[in-house]
Amino acid sequence: AAVQGILPCSMARIAVFGPHPDDQELGMGGTIGKLVSQGHDVLLLDMTSGEPTPHGSPEIRAKESAAAATILGVRRTSVNLPNRYVEHSIPARHAVAAVIREHQAEIVFTPYFEDAHPDHIATTKIVEDARFDAKLTKIDLAGEPIYPKWLFYYYCTHLRIIPNPSFLVDTTGFAKQKHDAIVAYESQFVVPEKNRPMNSKTAKTIERCIVLVKDCNIENMNHYIIF
Repeated sequence: AAVQGILPCSMARIAVFGPHPDDQELGMGGTIGKLVSQGHDVLLLDMTSGEPTPHGSPEIRAKESAAAATILGVRRTSVNLPNRYVEHSIPARHAVAAVIREHQAEIVFTPYFEDAHPDHIATTKIVEDARFDAKLTKIDLAGEPIYPKWLFYYYCTHLRIIPNPSFLVDTTGFAKQKHDAIVAYESQFVVPEKNRPMNSKTAKTIERCIVLVKDCNIENMNHYIIF
């Protein structure tokens, strides 16, 4: 089945970009689980290792992100940009474009462009331009040229905003899978006491949007703005 009539009914190759491991799970883990269940080929790409953090390390975070990917049933890769120093540059664009080409991604997800975190803002600008770079011929990039037909923004913002999505994805039945993928990041959401409420809240709260035509509450949703 298509996702709310937006994504194709037949198998699609999809790439979900996150500034740090756990952004994809937090922002659209339920949708990722649903897409995989529908037979789509989903690849997660982390721009950075997400480290350093107070309770993590590159080795710990790599183990956690691999466990989360297994829970969601996806493959995962990284372009290994430096955490906290993600910058829009030609090398960064080309690294991402190569992944798009190698995966032959038809659909790309990237964080919503209004954010307080510089890594998130830079990631989205890189992905937007890499989408263009991926179609170029006579360029030293891995894979065959492709221009993803769709680019969607998902919410994993550090700003307190009122979401205004173009469409919603019903992720009923995937809340536990999303929760388990998030909690796989023990160094981020189990060890730090202040983040433990995410264990019980995230799957229910983040996938909820109250803006859909008639201000109705929609449970178990991921939300996006389309471009």
